[in-house]
Amino acid sequence: MTVPTGVSPDRPATIHDVAALCGVAASTVSRALSMPERVNFRTRARIEAAAAQLNYVPNAQAKALSSGRTKAVAVLVADITNPFFFDIIRGTQLQLKAAGYTQLLVDTEESDEVEAITLEQLRQTADGVILTAPRLGDEALARAADKLPLVTINRDIPGIPSVVLDTPTATNQALDHLLSLGHERIAFIAGPDGSSSSQRRWAALSAAAQDRGADVTRLGPFAPRTYSGAAAADAAVHSGATACIVFNDLIAIGMLQRLRERGVRVPTDMSIVGCDDIFGADFCSPPLTTVTAPVEQAGRVAVTMLLGKINPGYGVSPRRHSVVPTHLTIRASTGPVPADRP
Repeated sequence: MTVPTGVSPDRPATIHDVAALCGVAASTVSRALSMPERVNFRTRARIEAAAAQLNYVPNAQAKALSSGRTKAVAVLVADITNPFFFDIIRGTQLQLKAAGYTQLLVDTEESDEVEAITLEQLRQTADGVILTAPRLGDEALARAADKLPLVTINRDIPGIPSVVLDTPTATNQALDHLLSLGHERIAFIAGPDGSSSSQRRWAALSAAAQDRGADVTRLGPFAPRTYSGAAAADAAVHSGATACIVFNDLIAIGMLQRLRERGVRVPTDMSIVGCDDIFGADFCSPPLTTVTAPVEQAGRVAVTMLLGKINPGYGVSPRRHSVVPTHLTIRASTGPVPADRP
């Protein structure tokens, strides 16, 4: 792309320069940078590349340059080794870069204590924070939000902007899928006790099971890591369940490995449904039926919300809450109930 005439270090780029470089309207540039979900992916990518090439800074952010702000936003993840967070990190990174911000990435190690200490330290080094699957209680997060702009992902707290993946709806789709295959004894493999996502899914699943007259048992809690799959698989076999809906794909993959060791065939003897559709879920043996969500979009929306708090006037109409839809992706880890099982 050729830089428009007149753009120089002495004359910062404007939204019209970005529009001219991309061959789109200035209003399209504004939407792409403030509400990316409303712009075609390819157009958005061109606009973000042009904004980066011209070092374009939206007006609201330009005013912040002289205000003593750091132009940095921290993204806190519960476990950086969990592939679920990869696309969220990519989404926040791209959106922050387009807005002229630096991303600070922090692994809180599934610890509410580390989370609390980090939030206190970030008051001096970041303009705001995005927390993904936070472990702190509602009151502690509300106090932190009084000191520093916050947005949460996968945690809905009154008074704090949030982006929530609608995994309960897809979990109920998983229940209907298993019931359609004849399964009557189903286990929910729960995540950590402190996980709001696990609690929301179980609440939705148990209500749906009651409506459908299904027998669903909660097993756990289990740490959201592959090594927990062995204990989860043993508990599932002992429970007599013929199918499992699992908190996340990491536990589900660990279960596949343990069930294979025990000679329990998936899906012939037991069906497994994961959640998150992480990289590699379709490479498992068998490929994993799982809940799929546009997590990169969740990261982008969270950044838009946060910048709206940091810079009133950023974007068109700052939102306080956004629900991202999910769906069930059916693969080979689910099948009909065993012929010799009720």
